Amino acid sequence: MTQRFIEFVMMQAQQAAMFLGRIPNPQTGKPEVNLEIARMFIDQLEMIHEKTRGNLTSEESEILTRVLSDLQLTFVQASGTSAAPAPSEPASPETPASHDEPAASAPKLSPEPAPDSESKKKFTKSYGN
Repeated sequence: MTQRFIEFVMMQAQQAAMFLGRIPNPQTGKPEVNLEIARMFIDQLEMIHEKTRGNLTSEESEILTRVLSDLQLTFVQASGTSAAPAPSEPASPETPASHDEPAASAPKLSPEPAPDSESKKKFTKSYGN
C-alpha cells in the first residue's frame, strides 16, 4: 500500500508540475502554464495531506510534505512570472507581492507590511495550515 500511495502522490504531483510548466505537455512537447489547474492538483494533495495526518508511514509523510512544499514554491514563482504579462485585473499591486513571495515564504513567521500580508493570506488560504 505504501508504494501505491507514493505512486498516487507522484502522479498528482506530475500533473501539477506539467501545468506549472516544469514538464512539457506530452501532446505538444512544449511546457504550458495553467495556474488554475495546477492549483487544483496542489489543493488535492494538500487535502490528502490533511485528511491522512497521523495515518501515514514516515516515508509517505516525508514524500508528501516534500512534494507539496516544492509544488507550492513553484506555484508562487510561476504566478509571479505569469502575472506580469497578463494584466487582467488589478495586476500591478499583486505582481510585486507575488514576485516577492518566494523570499517571504521561507521564514513564514516574520512580520510583513499590510499589502504583502494580504497577498500572503491569498496563498495561505489555499495552501496554508
